[in-house]
Amino acid sequence: MGIVEEAHNLKVLGSGDRVIVLAHGFGTDQSVWKHLVPHLVDDFRVVLYDNMGAGTTNPEYFDFNRYATLEGYAYDLLAILEEIHVDSCIFVGHSVSAMVGAVASISRPDFFSKIIMISGSPRYLNDVDYYGGFEQEELDQLFEAMGANYKAWCSGFAPLAVGGDLESVAVQEFSRTLFNMRPDIALSVAQTIFQSDMRQILNLVTVPCHILQSVKDLAVPVVVSEYLHQNLGGESIVEVMTSDGHLPQLSSPDIVIPVLLKHIRYDISVA
Repeated sequence: MGIVEEAHNLKVLGSGDRVIVLAHGFGTDQSVWKHLVPHLVDDFRVVLYDNMGAGTTNPEYFDFNRYATLEGYAYDLLAILEEIHVDSCIFVGHSVSAMVGAVASISRPDFFSKIIMISGSPRYLNDVDYYGGFEQEELDQLFEAMGANYKAWCSGFAPLAVGGDLESVAVQEFSRTLFNMRPDIALSVAQTIFQSDMRQILNLVTVPCHILQSVKDLAVPVVVSEYLHQNLGGESIVEVMTSDGHLPQLSSPDIVIPVLLKHIRYDISVA
């Protein structure tokens, strides 16, 4: 196994001519896809990996400079696809990985037949004529709380992000993977994501994009999905799901998995 595969805990499951790549968001790891994977392995080669900085990765590999921008993660994704000789894939990116896939597709559109974005946002901060959901003061308070007592912050943030029942298995699962991150790495990653602004690159994304969004999401207001739809450079389609929370594939699989499977199998360009 090569260094890229080992570093990212790369797994390739299933069989089939087509490749589907599943990329997780902040505070989780590849286990967030556990409800989806069984539905894919009969028809696809399924590629799972962990973003650098996830609790399941070696913290020694986390380069604070490289991962100060989303480009660092995009380079990792391209390296993974090259390493395992993927010519073209359906890319499913959750949260920050939706934008990571978009960035990667600008330099190598041939690698991506389409991108399925779940709970993705190009910018979390409000701006003139743009509603991202957060004011800078709120983000500063979030970062301060993370730095002061990371475990306490995880316990408070997990139920808010997941939504729904405080005692749910999904909240427990997200709390676990969030707390697995090294606190200084988690803070750095959160700052990179929440302070990112990818609006200016959206028009360079020419790959078809399927934008999936929960009707209620602490981190991403519903209007953001429409903003993506209006500003992406290629064909795109939006579906707002009745799910609650930022990790709907984990917390509401009964709603989200059928929607995901539909978008995996349906191509916009054919419509």
